[in-house]
Amino acid sequence: MTTSNNNKTSVNNESSNNKLSNNKSRNNKPSNIDEPVNLSKRQSLKTLASLGVTAWGAGKAPFVFARNKTTLRVLGTHVTLQEELRQRAMADLGIDIQFEPGGSAAVLQKAFMAPQSFDLYEQWSNSINVLWRSGSIQAIDKKRLRYWDEINNLSKTGKLTPQAKLGAGDAPYKLLHVQPDGKLGVAHTDEISFLPYVHNVDSFGYNTQVVAKGIPYETESWGWLLDEAYAGKVGIVNEPTIGLFDLALAAQAKGLIQFKDIGALTRAELDELFKLLIAKKKAGHFSGFWTSVPESVDFMASKRVVIESMFSPAVSTLNGMGVPVTYAAPKEGYRGWHGVMCLSAATEGKRKDAAYDYMNWWLSGWPGAFIAKQGYYISNPQRSKSLLSKAEWDYWYQGKAAAEELRGTDGKISVRRGELRTGGSYEKRFSNVAVWNTVMETYDYSLQKWYEFISS
Repeated sequence: MTTSNNNKTSVNNESSNNKLSNNKSRNNKPSNIDEPVNLSKRQSLKTLASLGVTAWGAGKAPFVFARNKTTLRVLGTHVTLQEELRQRAMADLGIDIQFEPGGSAAVLQKAFMAPQSFDLYEQWSNSINVLWRSGSIQAIDKKRLRYWDEINNLSKTGKLTPQAKLGAGDAPYKLLHVQPDGKLGVAHTDEISFLPYVHNVDSFGYNTQVVAKGIPYETESWGWLLDEAYAGKVGIVNEPTIGLFDLALAAQAKGLIQFKDIGALTRAELDELFKLLIAKKKAGHFSGFWTSVPESVDFMASKRVVIESMFSPAVSTLNGMGVPVTYAAPKEGYRGWHGVMCLSAATEGKRKDAAYDYMNWWLSGWPGAFIAKQGYYISNPQRSKSLLSKAEWDYWYQGKAAAEELRGTDGKISVRRGELRTGGSYEKRFSNVAVWNTVMETYDYSLQKWYEFISS
C-alpha cells in the first residue's frame, strides 16, 4: 500500500452469510441501524474502546472547494487516497473531491458509526460484513457500472484460473452480491455490496544482507517470522485482521499449532495461539509493531528489523533506497486482500451520481496503470495495459524480468533492469492464496486477544 496506514479488516462469510442481519429492505435502506446483530455497533465499539483503539483523527489531504460543483467525500486509507489520484479524478470528472485518509481501524470505526460523514468508502473486503450488517453502506447498482463486464473472475468467482486455490476465510466473491433476502452471497444479482478494484497478495519482506535469500514457493516460509535466528529483529503489522493471520500462518508453518480452519479460528485456538505469541513477545522476539507503510520502511531501513510483515509498496520504496529487501513468496501461500469501494447508506442525489462517476473512473484505465507501478492489480487490467509500457506490463503482470529500469508512483526507480517480481505473474500469485484478510465469527474475542498481546 502506498504511503501509509494499511490495515485491513474482515468478517467470515460462507457460514457468516447465513447469519447476516443487515436490517435492509431490497433497496438496502436501513430499517433500524442500531438493531442488535452479531457484530453490533455497541458491542464492537465497546470492544474497540476497551482495547484502546484511538478515535478518528488522521491527517487529511489538501481539499479543493468550489461552490458550483458537487463535492464527493471519500473516506479510506492512504493506499488509494493519494493526492495524484485525487487531482487526476477532479480534472477528468469536473467535480470536487475530498480525501479523508487514515488508519484502517479508525477508518472502519468512522464508516461504521457515521455513514453521513462520507459518500464513498475505500478499504478492503474484510470491512464488508461489518459495514453491511450495521447498515452503513447501500447496495451498488451493477447496471450503472460501465466496466462491469470487464471485471475478471477473481472478484466474481474467486479464481483467476481453474486450478487456483480459493484460500480460506473471506474470499471476496463470497461477499459481493446482495441476495434477494438482503444477505450477501455468491449467487449473482443486479446489486453488489462493493465495487471490486485494487487487490494484491501480501507476505513478509526480509533483508537479504542478513537473511539468506530463499526460493519462492519452496523454501521461503511464514515460519521465518518466528525463527529464533531473527529474535529481536522481527516486525509485525499492528492490525488484528492482518497481523493475526501473519502470525497464525507462521505458528502453523513452524509446527507450533495446527488449525482446523485458519480462516475461522475458534476461541480455544486463539487462546493457544496467543499464549505462545505472548511468551515470544516477553522473550524479546518482536522488535516492534508498525501501523503505517512509512513506519515499516523505517523499521527496515534503520536496521531495527531484518524481517517483517510488509506490503508491496514498502518493498519498492526500500529497494529504491538501496536496501536489499525481498518480498517472500511463502510456500504455505499468501495472505490475500481485495480493495472495496462502498457507497454510503446516506448518499443520495447529485453526490450519488458523482459517486458512480468516480467508481467508473477508477476502472477506466489510468488509475489501474498508476497503481500497477506500486505493485497492485486492478480488477479489469486489460483496460490499463495500453497505458503501461511493455516492460511495465511484462514485469508487474506477466512475471517477466524487467527489460529496463521501472519507476514507482513516486517517480523513483523501484525495479532494476533484469529483476523478477517475487512470486511470478498475476495468475500465479493469485493461485497461491492461503487465507484472505478476514473478520471471523470470533472477531470481538480476537480483538481482545490481539491487544493483550500488543500490551503484554
